Amino acid sequence: MTARAGDFACLKGKTVAHYSMMHLIIEQCSARNMASKGMADETPLKSMDEIKWFHSIPLNDGTVTPGLDASMAKLEQICLPKDLSGKTVLDIGAWDGFFSFQAERNGAKRVLATDHFCWSGPGWGTKDGFNFVHNALDSKVESLDIDAMDVSPDNVGQFDVVMFLGVLYHLQDPMAGLRVAASVCKELLIIETVVDDLHRWKPSMVYYPGDSLNEDDTNYWAPNVAAMKGMLKDLGFSKVDVVYPVRPWIRYSFPVRFAASVKAMLTRRGPFSQTINQGRMSFHARR
Repeated sequence: MTARAGDFACLKGKTVAHYSMMHLIIEQCSARNMASKGMADETPLKSMDEIKWFHSIPLNDGTVTPGLDASMAKLEQICLPKDLSGKTVLDIGAWDGFFSFQAERNGAKRVLATDHFCWSGPGWGTKDGFNFVHNALDSKVESLDIDAMDVSPDNVGQFDVVMFLGVLYHLQDPMAGLRVAASVCKELLIIETVVDDLHRWKPSMVYYPGDSLNEDDTNYWAPNVAAMKGMLKDLGFSKVDVVYPVRPWIRYSFPVRFAASVKAMLTRRGPFSQTINQGRMSFHARR
């Protein structure tokens, strides 16, 4: 699966200074209280065709929401544990909630989905998709409208597993964002992100001025592997692994990167000099 960084533009953008107000409206999302939740949202549930979807979410009747994202392929890439029995899970930047609902399917005893930019902020997304799927699946996933940088143990608690997917490169201060995720994580932190400077062995990070990455001005930073591992270990994780791609030394070897960059240039995804050292990776950080 090949994804564009711009597809994940669901957090702070360069045109938005900072969301200082926390939206601490916790919605206990079970079938028994969907009516009260709808009143809190002040909007009725929309039909599938009325919603602009990002995630492609399979429903119980066999249909799949028509999202832009190849969500099932990405599920394989992030290596979410298939058995989450007895675990608590936090999804930071949940959007339509594919990974939140998948964690529930995998047996998690509690799941909290959080977002703000895509639910009620200036992003192009809404919470309509989450609400629709929640109702369709008769889900018990909880939701909290809160900006990613406002998450803390004081207002959400701590969770066994924290998902931080497609979030990091949208943050003005990526180390601060990782510190937020680490502060609420007790066991496993799963990160999926754009990476860059893959030719360097020393820790480094690339900054994207304006909309220079995929013509999307919500993309700020991309670390290389050494930087990701260094930051996460400094935040108290004892073990950090690249879980996707399975063989990064092959997937991001120079011949493969060269061919991918030529394709990106021909499809106008970006100049050769910029894309030659870029990619996407998933990391597992364990306490």
